[in-house]
Parts: sequence; C-alpha cells; structure tokens
Amino acid sequence: MRQLLAPRNRAHLEALATSRAILAFDFDGTLAPIVPDRDRAAMRVRTRRLFARVCDLYPCAVISGRSRGDVAGRLGEAGVRHVVGNHGIEPGEHIEAYAAALAPVRAHFARAFAGVYGIDVEDKRYSLAVHYRRALHAGRARTLIDRAIAAAPCALRTVAGLFVANVLPLGAPTKGDVLVDLCDREGAERALYVGDDVTDEDVFVLERPEGLVKTRVGRSRSSAARFYLREQREIDVLLASLVELRS
Repeated sequence: MRQLLAPRNRAHLEALATSRAILAFDFDGTLAPIVPDRDRAAMRVRTRRLFARVCDLYPCAVISGRSRGDVAGRLGEAGVRHVVGNHGIEPGEHIEAYAAALAPVRAHFARAFAGVYGIDVEDKRYSLAVHYRRALHAGRARTLIDRAIAAAPCALRTVAGLFVANVLPLGAPTKGDVLVDLCDREGAERALYVGDDVTDEDVFVLERPEGLVKTRVGRSRSSAARFYLREQREIDVLLASLVELRS
C-alpha cells in the first residue's frame, strides 16, 4: 500500500481534479471518527466544512453501512449527490424483498440473544448489525453470534467488522456494485473511494473503473486497497487537497 498524501502520489489527486471524477466515502471511521456510542458519531467541524466544499466542486457519494436516513442526517450542509445506506442496498430495487427475507432472522436473533448482556442487534430494516462491543467476553459473544447466524432460517451474507457482525440478505448489492453503477451514471472517467472497514473491501477489489483510487483509512497488509491514510484525522488533509486542486 502507498501513502496517498505522500508528495510522490499527488499526481493521482491531480488527475481526479482535472477529469470527470466522482468521489465516494464511507462515513464511520472515514468522514467521522469511530466512537463507542454509534448514536453519537459525527464529523468534526472542520471536516464538515471541508466536505461541504468538496461536494460543491465534485459529484460526491456517501456509501455507508448505516441506514440511508441515519447517515443522511449526519452530513450537515454538504450537498451530497448520492447517499447510499445499508452497505449498498438502500435505495435500490427489490429492497422490500430484502426486508421480508430478514423478518424471520430478526425473530430468530431475538430468541438467540434474549437475556445475553452486551449483544445488541441494530435493525436497519434491510440489514442487521449484531454489536458486541459492550460484551464482557468478546470471544464468547462472537462464538454465540456465529452459532446464531449458522442456525438462521435462511442463507445470509455476513461481513465482520470491529465488534460487529453485519448480516445482509444473500444476493443483495454491495458497496462495489453501487460504486460501479454511480460511475456509469455520472459518466466518470476516474473515481476516489475512501473507507476503513471490511465491507469497503467490496470496492477495493474492483478492477474498474481503471482510474479508481482505492484508499483505506489505516494501513493493512490484508486489504486490497492500493493507497492508505495513516489515520482518520488525515481525511481533513485529503479534503483540503481536493479543494485546492479543483479550485
């Protein structure tokens, strides 16, 4: 992986600024820092201002694991052209079918985790997130979660995150599917995607568009991202650079 903000890689940002490009970002851990209480997640004031300016200069997308309404309410005054929730599912076709498919899973999880301290099921209608950050024994909690998923009444796609298991309907669109679609809709020659989580690997493994600057927050040898930011706070430096180059 290469450090995106290193001087030798500035040409990649210049290419975005001088071409028909779309910029896409995850929210938690990318535009906003990770916090213990997910309901308190928010962009820093400087990030909000810079991001709003970037959205004035480029077509932008936020592709989040949160529900679409949830993440949209956290973007402030930024004129984000495309807000996508539920890991790429929302909005989209067949979303009510995905909600229906998860109905028996919700009931199954309610029984499986009844009375278990520290396991919290976040219901986002089209996907579920099983959090265990507050569990006294994370390993035991994860084992219980894995068993409940394996015993679910239908086939599911599960993506692990930091103290969370994301549970999605099998066959639902991914973040990668969404980015390809947005590039086509915008006629984009190039694209930037910045994310920090396992579900963002669905974008990092893409082979098209060829001008996709795949950037992970935090260096990782196991990631398919080509570039990285050293920490979440560097998103401000990236946004400021994109504004400067486009202006």
